[in-house]
Amino acid sequence: MTEFWLISAPGEKTCQQTWDKLMVATTRTNNLSNNNKFNIPDLKVGTLDVLVGLSDELAKLDTFVESVVKKVAQYMADVLEDSRDKVQENLLANGVDLVTYITRFQWDMAKYPIKQSLKNISEIISKQATQIDNDLKARASAYNNLKGNLQNLERKNAGSLLTRSLADIVKKEDFVLDSEYLVTMLAVVPKTSYTDWQKTYETLSDMVVPRSTKLLFEDHDSGLFSVTLFRKAIDDFKHKARENKFTVRDFQYNEEEMKADKEEMTRLSTDKKKQFGPLVRWLKVNFSEAFIAWIHIKALRVFVESVLRYGLPVNFQAMLLQPNKKNMKKLREVLSDLYKHLDSSAAIIDPSMDIPGLNLSQQEYYPYVYYKIDCNLLDFKV
Repeated sequence: MTEFWLISAPGEKTCQQTWDKLMVATTRTNNLSNNNKFNIPDLKVGTLDVLVGLSDELAKLDTFVESVVKKVAQYMADVLEDSRDKVQENLLANGVDLVTYITRFQWDMAKYPIKQSLKNISEIISKQATQIDNDLKARASAYNNLKGNLQNLERKNAGSLLTRSLADIVKKEDFVLDSEYLVTMLAVVPKTSYTDWQKTYETLSDMVVPRSTKLLFEDHDSGLFSVTLFRKAIDDFKHKARENKFTVRDFQYNEEEMKADKEEMTRLSTDKKKQFGPLVRWLKVNFSEAFIAWIHIKALRVFVESVLRYGLPVNFQAMLLQPNKKNMKKLREVLSDLYKHLDSSAAIIDPSMDIPGLNLSQQEYYPYVYYKIDCNLLDFKV
């Protein structure tokens, strides 16, 4: 399971005792979860007012950074297109998979110096996440434009004969060129109507050159036929062809234009390949940065909430539980029993109840500090 519960409880005589109690209750006898200590360093506490304000700010920042993490992960999946099974192996934090990173979490002192105030640390994270978000928008926009233009050109060169580009199908010798009076037209004829075409094309207008039709190309449904006629008969020929369910394509042979189209396609294809490698590298690096920042916010939230709930001096044990999927309800009950003494009001508060002044409907409330971390960051299952 990719879901984790990050909780904290006050230290008994020592924090080790708190840990041991949790282990006995959840793993030794009933295998409800896999647990790890979650190491939070000695952060600067600051004043109570600051902590209360910070608690709200961190909640918003948590939501924002999680959204950035998901956006980068989802865009990685979009960019990797046909190799979506490779997405997970590119979503790493500090070079290790996400579960390993979380279960062995160590505070990054270089990025987030603990001598700084909690407010400053949260601002460092906020700036970092905003920068990644802005960069992602710019890079995604540039790459998507390129990809979109290439797809449009590819679409023009595929599809049915009624709509596709004919540049790679026709040749110069298929056309009467530079004639004052004659012109070569192209008609799309359903395969079931080939015989009708051969019988009728010369009579669709007065000025069709006899025996001038030639089959140039076929797809599943239709064939592309050339036919030569006098220029003054073009409109009449088109009208009669339409009545007979033959579609005349508006096409003029222009070597320069066709060459330019092919060159544009080659250029876009080369550009896309050139940008692909650096973009994937950027996504890998910045996914790691954003994910690490996100888990540090979780650590900050646990710290702030634990001090607000359990008081000073700082004395709590943060613990990371990976619930066994089948036993999640049971695990909740065991944790409730273990920690109900921490908050007598929690026992009578039902999170689904809407009590004025208590904003509990927005989040789950338990007598212990609790935050969920879900590592399934993609909209699809790989």
